[in-house]
Amino acid sequence: MTRGNQASTRAGERTIGMGPASALPRRLILLFAVACGGAVANVYFAQPLLVTLGQQFSLSPATLGAIVTVTQLGYGLGLFLLVPLGDLLDRRRLITVQLALLGAALLAVGLAPGAAVLLAGMCGVGLSAVVTQTMVAAAASLAGPAQQGRVVGVVTGGVITGILLARTVSGLLADLAGWRSVYLASAVLTAAVAVALHRVLRIGGGTMQRVPYWRLVCSTVTLFAREPLLRVRGLLAFLLFAAFSTLWSSLAQPLSEPPWSLSHTAIGAFGLAGAAGALAAGAAGRWSDRGLAQRTTGIGLGLLAVSWVPLAFTQQSLWALGVGAVLLDFAVQAVHVTNQTLIYAVRPDSGSRIIGGYMIFYSAGSALGAIGSSLLYAAAGWAGVCALGAGFSCAALALWAATRSAGRSRAATR
Repeated sequence: MTRGNQASTRAGERTIGMGPASALPRRLILLFAVACGGAVANVYFAQPLLVTLGQQFSLSPATLGAIVTVTQLGYGLGLFLLVPLGDLLDRRRLITVQLALLGAALLAVGLAPGAAVLLAGMCGVGLSAVVTQTMVAAAASLAGPAQQGRVVGVVTGGVITGILLARTVSGLLADLAGWRSVYLASAVLTAAVAVALHRVLRIGGGTMQRVPYWRLVCSTVTLFAREPLLRVRGLLAFLLFAAFSTLWSSLAQPLSEPPWSLSHTAIGAFGLAGAAGALAAGAAGRWSDRGLAQRTTGIGLGLLAVSWVPLAFTQQSLWALGVGAVLLDFAVQAVHVTNQTLIYAVRPDSGSRIIGGYMIFYSAGSALGAIGSSLLYAAAGWAGVCALGAGFSCAALALWAATRSAGRSRAATR
């Protein structure tokens, strides 16, 4: 081997990256999973802290959901405006810049002097946390076709683990050092992750030729207008995460009140009850690779609807809450991974825009669930919240059944 080749080999060992035809190394898959989990966790830190934030900034119980809602609206805006850039720009730089912006938004929240700055900072956190989807699309683009479902499943498993640990970590840190420490500590960790990724990752630019930015953004709408599968899976995501957010955006209120009166740490710990969701993510990816996407979707949505039966008894039994949370998180993540695997396969060359567009439905559903559950809890208590969540879940199951039947009818007439 020549000296030039040896130097080239050593340089390749320091920077990770390859084309989609190669098998993606496990260490790179895990790096994406950890980075995605850390980024998305910031969107969910507030959930166990809502009652405390309401008291700190003089927000009424009916408006507590606004904290989650503005975060999700910022997330939706970022999905539409920022994630499509992954099909056009150098993803390494894009990921680094988005992580830097996320760190700045976290500092703004951690130092917020009043409600206006808090809500603006939360919107900024949501806007820049879409780096998660940029990284999911990057991981999917680097995986070969036979590996894609597994890679998306592992990376999404990291996302789900980040969501689950977000509630637990934020509750624990808030009890130990106050709620501001949650966001300040995350700002430091986000900066560290940005440096690490910039040093080891070489992904390259997107597959599109240079086009005007406005045309790139509008092409996301065009993709969904042309592809029925994208619309159906997007609507399923909307209803799926409306149900998910209905539970987790309102749970702090009944758990903070008698008869439970739990601490931040105890409330956050219930996020771990949904750890089965992380297991579901990996399993669903493998099932999709085997052609079982429709079956996985149907079973997942059935479990989602059933989960609201034990959840309705939360004020009488914490065991019922645990069982319901496991069922709900498992169902949500199984369907979510299946959705992403199916939609990415429609147009792999447009992965960032497809995943970004799909996640807009996710963000809109999450925002609706958050504000809806807060208003219903104030008006009708926990029973109203469970009725709302069950309604979203049954609507998703009905949509899947109707579109599956329609698909079979069209296939039979060909």
